[in-house]
Amino acid sequence: MLFGVLIYEGVEPIDLATFGVLSMARRIRPEIELCTIAPRAGVTALANGLRVIADYDLATAPDIDVLIVTGGPGWPEQARSPKMLEFLRRRAAKIPIVSVCTGGMILAASGLLDHKTATTKRAVVAPELSPLQELRDQYPDVTVREVSLVDEGDIVTGGGVSLCIDAMLHLLKKSFGAEVAAETARIIEYQRAWAANLEQFPPFIAAQR
Repeated sequence: MLFGVLIYEGVEPIDLATFGVLSMARRIRPEIELCTIAPRAGVTALANGLRVIADYDLATAPDIDVLIVTGGPGWPEQARSPKMLEFLRRRAAKIPIVSVCTGGMILAASGLLDHKTATTKRAVVAPELSPLQELRDQYPDVTVREVSLVDEGDIVTGGGVSLCIDAMLHLLKKSFGAEVAAETARIIEYQRAWAANLEQFPPFIAAQR
């Protein structure tokens, strides 16, 4: 099963925990495969100077089973990029998409969240604007909830920053079952944090409405 992690200039490095959680999960399910996709293949400068090498660009990205859209200060540029938005629409017609942090803002700009419930990053440092509030203000067709994660079936939106770990554990549960997710949480030593988040800041599963 091939997971594609979508990055771009200005992604917050902590959102690469998406790749890290799935990398650890390969110890349990070796059939997990990973690749990185960016607007341009090759060196991609993340926030605050970290550089990573993207495997593919938008045009050459292979067929994948799930697309993961990361967030970070570079999201507004991607939300204005016709190529990025069209790439997301094309992939969403075929495969599930999971956003983490402000990756949800890019999904909103693509129209994929219209008439759906969604979440994104909440907490910021002044004078930054809360992306969650921006989502409410700019996209009236989106029902915005302040939760750790929203599962709308083929589209999952995760909350801010470290909650990308919870989103990946949720994705593993959906893809491979609860035991794989729990064992992954154990080997990354996150089981207590995940349990606390599920209890104190629970996700919203739209199918339960």
